[in-house]
Amino acid sequence: MRFQILDIIFNPPHPVTGEVVHPSDRLGRVVETAVLAEELGFDSFSVGERHAGDVLSSSPAVILGAIAHATDRILLSTGVSVVAVLDPIRVAEDFATIDQLSRGRFEPVIGKGNEALQYPLFGLDISKQYEYLTENYELLRRLVREEHVDWNGTHRHPLVDATTLPRPFDGPFRIWHGSATSVEAVDLAAKWGDPIVTANALQPRENYKVLIDRYREQYLAHGHDPEKLYVGSGSGGLFLADTTEQATDEFRPIYEGFVAQQDKRLERSLRSDLGGKHDPAAKGKVTSFRTIEDAVERGPALMGSPDRVAEKILDYHNSYGHDLQSVSVNHVLDFEQQKDTLRRFAEEVIPLVKKELSTTLWSPFDADRAKGFTAS
Repeated sequence: MRFQILDIIFNPPHPVTGEVVHPSDRLGRVVETAVLAEELGFDSFSVGERHAGDVLSSSPAVILGAIAHATDRILLSTGVSVVAVLDPIRVAEDFATIDQLSRGRFEPVIGKGNEALQYPLFGLDISKQYEYLTENYELLRRLVREEHVDWNGTHRHPLVDATTLPRPFDGPFRIWHGSATSVEAVDLAAKWGDPIVTANALQPRENYKVLIDRYREQYLAHGHDPEKLYVGSGSGGLFLADTTEQATDEFRPIYEGFVAQQDKRLERSLRSDLGGKHDPAAKGKVTSFRTIEDAVERGPALMGSPDRVAEKILDYHNSYGHDLQSVSVNHVLDFEQQKDTLRRFAEEVIPLVKKELSTTLWSPFDADRAKGFTAS
């Protein structure tokens, strides 16, 4: 098993106190956390991307550039880069710049994004989100692999003899696909033989498992090498304490506050002028687990004692067969507590999981890994 830290850089008010971290401090903490992740031996650090709501990750390439300069070994990623709303030329340029700055330590994750409100911001029709995703990804794929590209599509102007600069550090980097709610995303990844990361954050595990199972089936049906089939998994948050009961009690006010914040945001989204074209049930937009007890017992939240969290990762691996575990620490925790949580996870949880699970991902046996990174 490999391990990653993901920060989508949410920055809403604290659900209990109402306090807000200043954006400069919040962004500075992202870079500091990435440096700590490298020191602790995490394999990867990922920065999200959102263009609506109380989120500061609208420019992940800028943030990853800062992290590339501040680190030497850790793999850099996105989680997810919202290519469905972006110009593939711009994305190819940004991605290759990160790849160069990090000297080949870059493997992005792309997708349509899980934020309906960003589509009207970009003047796009949300009912065509999967059309945008497919067309933009397939053009992006060519741009990072080829020079002098001629291309015609449906949703943007044609290209003639197009070459984006800079070029990738040492040949094309591997691109992962984010999967949360749709068969379209996993089918696109399977078609091209790319790995996936399941969100595994807000829904019951069976909702995600059906997409992972479909991905594996379609991947093999397309004739791709099963040795190159990799799956990553997110989590519903990380919070550690000496006992699971203590973790539940300590995190309860924050969890209940965030459930209320999600519900209010969903209500605003349903009232917004989206033409009724997004799922009114908002599957994958708000948590299915209304209480912290439910989240800990049945959901993907990694909350509890180190032993219980390791046990839960192993349990989910029995369902998903994943090679990469991504974790996120809630930003409203005191920053020193955030860092202590990551240290404890690295020292007390990761060894328990690695004792039971192994993978070739990012090892010398993974020929498609980022050219500047090999996992220790």
